[in-house]
Amino acid sequence: MKKILVLCTGNSCRSQIAEGFLRHFAGGVAGIYSAGVETHGVNPRAIATMAEAGIDISGHTSNHVTEYAGIDFDYVITVCDNAREQCPVFPSRAEKLHENFPDPAKATGTEEEIMQQFREVREIIREYCRHFVDTQLLKKEA
Repeated sequence: MKKILVLCTGNSCRSQIAEGFLRHFAGGVAGIYSAGVETHGVNPRAIATMAEAGIDISGHTSNHVTEYAGIDFDYVITVCDNAREQCPVFPSRAEKLHENFPDPAKATGTEEEIMQQFREVREIIREYCRHFVDTQLLKKEA
């Protein structure tokens, strides 16, 4: 089974959303983990916006990347520039991928405007994860 780590700054929004979508699209053919170079707790708006998409991430926890130091990952996906710059070196054969998604936690405005920004980022991450699973994970599993 392939092992995938999604890495972000605080493991609160983008990496949590990506973990949820990767688990959903991979359908059990991979072990999916997410972590941060810091831990900020799972953002309630990330939980809410994923619930709108039919995916429950309310049980996710915010984990520090050092918790996974002993796992030999196949893929490490950084989802923000800060995480890529601060990403520790993993002593593994992991293929490293990077995509700098906008940070919905920095959204401002009314609650509805903030939630709309979370939804927009969610959809960008959804398509990235669907494409990753289809072109990288499932293609290589076949």
